[in-house]
Amino acid sequence: MDQIQSITNTSRKKGAHLTFEERVIIQTRLKDKYSLRRIAHEIGCAVNTIRNEIKRGTVLLYNGKIERYRAMDGQSVYEVHRENCGRKYAAISKGIFLEYVRENFKKKDWSLDACVGRAIANMYMIQ
Repeated sequence: MDQIQSITNTSRKKGAHLTFEERVIIQTRLKDKYSLRRIAHEIGCAVNTIRNEIKRGTVLLYNGKIERYRAMDGQSVYEVHRENCGRKYAAISKGIFLEYVRENFKKKDWSLDACVGRAIANMYMIQ
């Protein structure tokens, strides 16, 4: 038996992050009293994605009396989190040490053991 309609929206790529336009849709639909399921179906993502986004972008308005979702705040929180994500490479924090080893290894023809030993003795190592 063939299915004529699918219950999932295939226009949205699985695992894709929400765009600012989708956040604006969430904001307007919440203002129009749509359910989370209906918003998720319209955007083409999971209900939990909508729930998490609402939690991320909810702010206190009117001297802390009313909580509302704002797309701009959700986007700014997303961008801050996105800047901090990813692997932190040790080579970046050890730049002075690596530069010292590179100079002495190439210019003075020291061995790597001698470069490391001298760097530790001279406190060039950054932790």
